[in-house]
Amino acid sequence: MKPSALPDRDALHRSIDSVWRIEAARIIASVARMTRDVGRAEELAQDALLAALEHWPTTGLPANPAAWLMTTAKRRAIDHLRQQALHQREHEALGRDLEAQYAPDVVDTLMHAEQDDIGDDLLRLIFTACHPVLPTEARVALTLRLLGGLTTAEIARAFLVPEPTVAQRIVRAKRSLTAAQVPFEVPGAAERAPRLASVLEVIYLIFNEGYAATAGDDWMRPALCGEAQRLVRVLASLAPDEPEVQGLVALLEIQASRLPARTDAQGQPVLLMDQDRARWDHLLVRRGLAALDKAEQLARAGKPWGPYALQGAIAACHARARQAQDTDWPHIVALYDALLQVAPSPVVALNRAVALGMAEGPEAALALVDALADDPLLRHYHWLPSVRGDLLAKLGRGAEARAEFERAASLTRNAQEKALLLARACG
Repeated sequence: MKPSALPDRDALHRSIDSVWRIEAARIIASVARMTRDVGRAEELAQDALLAALEHWPTTGLPANPAAWLMTTAKRRAIDHLRQQALHQREHEALGRDLEAQYAPDVVDTLMHAEQDDIGDDLLRLIFTACHPVLPTEARVALTLRLLGGLTTAEIARAFLVPEPTVAQRIVRAKRSLTAAQVPFEVPGAAERAPRLASVLEVIYLIFNEGYAATAGDDWMRPALCGEAQRLVRVLASLAPDEPEVQGLVALLEIQASRLPARTDAQGQPVLLMDQDRARWDHLLVRRGLAALDKAEQLARAGKPWGPYALQGAIAACHARARQAQDTDWPHIVALYDALLQVAPSPVVALNRAVALGMAEGPEAALALVDALADDPLLRHYHWLPSVRGDLLAKLGRGAEARAEFERAASLTRNAQEKALLLARACG
C-alpha cells in the first residue's frame, strides 16, 4: 500500500466510527423491533458495521452511510429470522411472510423516518436497557453500549473497572433481559413511572461520574457528561411532557455549563464559589433554564415536580447569580426542604446543611452536620468531613478543620480530590 493511502484509510475509519457513534442506537432499536431481542439486535448491527469496515475501504463512503448501515442490519435481521423459521420447519411460508412484512424496512432508509417509527424504537430501547430487572451497574453499562455507542473498553476506562468485568455485565444484562422475557416496548401507564425513574437514574449516574469522577487521576470525565446530555436530550424529544425529564435536562445542562471553569490554567480543581463565571458555557445555561421553564409549565398543568426538577431549580439558582455572593441561598434552602420531602436522604440533608450555612452562618450548619455524623450511609462518605472541615475553618477552629480535611482525603479515591483536600488541610 502506498504511504499516501494511509491518511485516506485513517480518515475513512474515523468517519465510520463517527457515523456508528451517532447512529448505533437507532440501528439497534430498529433491528430490535424486528427480532424482539436486544442482544441479538446488537449483534446484527455489529455485523453491519463489520460489513462497512470490509466494503467501504474498497467502494468508498456511501452517499448516506447511516442508511447503508440501517439497510444492511435489517437485511441481516431478515436472514436471522429466516433461519429461525427454518429451524421450526416453516421456512418457505414464513420466509414469504417476512419478506412481505419487512420489505418496506429494507427499502426504507433514514430519509423516511416517519415510516420507520425511529422515535418509538429509541424510546423502547431506552426503557429496555434501563429495565429495573437489571442491577444498576448493568443498566449503566448496557445503556452506554447500546445508546451511547461506547465500546466495552471505553466504558471500562470511564469507570476504572477491568474490561472483562464490563463485558460480563453487558453479557449478563442481555441474558437477564431474555430470561425475564422483558418485552421490547414502551411500558403502559401503570408501569411507566417506575421504569422512567430507572431511566433517569441511569442517565443521572452517568453524568455524575463524568462531573466528579469517583476514582483515578482525573477530576472530571467530560466525555461521560456529554453522553449523559445526549441521552437526556433524546429522551426529552421522545417524552416532552414529563416534568422530571425536563428537570433532568435542566440539571445536566446547567451543571455541564460549569465544566470549563472547574479547573484552572494548571488543571487544578476549582470549587463552585471560586469559579470564574465568565468561563461558564452560557448557551448550556440558557438551554437548562428553558428546560426548567417547561418543567414549571408542566407543573402548573398538574404534573408535580420530582427530585430532578428540584435539583435543576437549585442549579438554576447558581446559574442566575452573576457572582457567587449574589446567590439566593434562602431560596436554595427552601428547595432542599422540598427535595427532602420527595426524596429524603442523608446526602440531601448534608447539602441542605451547606446551603443553610451559606444563608445563616456556619454555626447553624455545623449542628446539622454533627447530627448526621452517625448516619451509617455517610460513615465513609468523604464529603461529610470535608463539609465539616469547611465549617470549622470558617469558625476559626483551624486544628479541628485540618483533621477533618485529612480524614476526607483519606476517604476519597480520586487523586485530584485528595490533593485538593490535603491542600485545604495545609491551610
